[in-house]
Amino acid sequence: MELYDELVARGLIAQVTDEQEIREMVNHGKATFYIGFDCTADSLTAGHFVTLTLMKRLQQAGNKPIALIGGGTTMIGDPSGRTDMRKMLTREDIEHNAECFKRQMEKFIDFGEGKAQMVNNADWLLKLNYVDLLREVGACFSVNNMLRAECYKQRMERGLSFLEFNYMIMQSYDFYYLFQHYGCNMQFGGNDQWSNMLGGTELIRRKLGKDAHAMTITLLTDSNGNKMGKTAGNAVWLDPNKTSPYDFYQYWRNIGDADVMRCIRILTFLPLEQINEMDHWEGSQLNQAKEILAWELTNMVHGKEEADKAQAAARALFSAGGSSADMPSTTLSDGDLTDGRIGILSLMVKCGLAASNGEARRLVQQGGVMVSDQKVSDPNTYYDKAALAEGLVIKKGKKVFHKAVIA
Repeated sequence: MELYDELVARGLIAQVTDEQEIREMVNHGKATFYIGFDCTADSLTAGHFVTLTLMKRLQQAGNKPIALIGGGTTMIGDPSGRTDMRKMLTREDIEHNAECFKRQMEKFIDFGEGKAQMVNNADWLLKLNYVDLLREVGACFSVNNMLRAECYKQRMERGLSFLEFNYMIMQSYDFYYLFQHYGCNMQFGGNDQWSNMLGGTELIRRKLGKDAHAMTITLLTDSNGNKMGKTAGNAVWLDPNKTSPYDFYQYWRNIGDADVMRCIRILTFLPLEQINEMDHWEGSQLNQAKEILAWELTNMVHGKEEADKAQAAARALFSAGGSSADMPSTTLSDGDLTDGRIGILSLMVKCGLAASNGEARRLVQQGGVMVSDQKVSDPNTYYDKAALAEGLVIKKGKKVFHKAVIA
């Protein structure tokens, strides 16, 4: 099976321009393509998996990836899929986040001379003169068409800032610049980016002629990895200091039955023949499929040793002889206690089991929290230093375990 057909069979492709030409270029290693990553955090998330593995597949077939770090566009903020404006980051924050992205991408993509490139759109966007930009590209964009774009519709109801309105122009200019200076002839992105990406294709053709070979492909998932079941980017980080290899493994191990085969097809490098056979699995076999998914992805991000350890710990924890030593833990200090004790809500936040006291309170009130095999029903429950010294095993829901101890 040729590469383009494999991408379709894996359920990756949503919309394309110039399908025949794209098929020819991708299959024969003629594509120099880019995917953009805005630096809104200091780590990539599980939601970036689709694009990272796609870049790897395409590179293995001889195509040349350009990982575009959004040092410039992050200063504006993409309104796609947002109900409010993104937090404004400083240039220093953005530069730090970009460096973190680079280190993580190198686990997936082969960078170097004649291989993949990593560029930062701050290098050209921050040097633009506003009046010159308006004269060069402003006439190529219809405000009426922009306002009809899906990426703006939701925000129009709540209020779209002029700052965010410029995002489409900036993203389009990226493709235009990369086409001219890097020979980039193709762009990939989430399906929520279709309007923004078409803007770049049209800009190139209007400025450089209709025969300019600039092509656009969007994926069935959006920019956050949605439509793979859960929101894949929901606080599941690739940085082991933010999400441990065990928690990362558990995230994928606990994915819903209806989503596991879709994720295996989209995210792993298992042969399609093997995946097609697994499509018929049901019942207990789906748990085996989830283990395969979790191990494969943990191996890609954290390496075989960590994947093996996470799998062994997960299996031990749920077996009859499972030990609390196998689960992730948080070590507290005296400074984390108030009057020698800590409340269940604060404890859950400290352990990363809830993002806030409010979220922890809801979990307790809904009956989803147990501590050392005792259901916690009162949000005002407290634990003293003696209890912590013995170690408290916190269970959230049916499958998330965490141990809290004090130094």
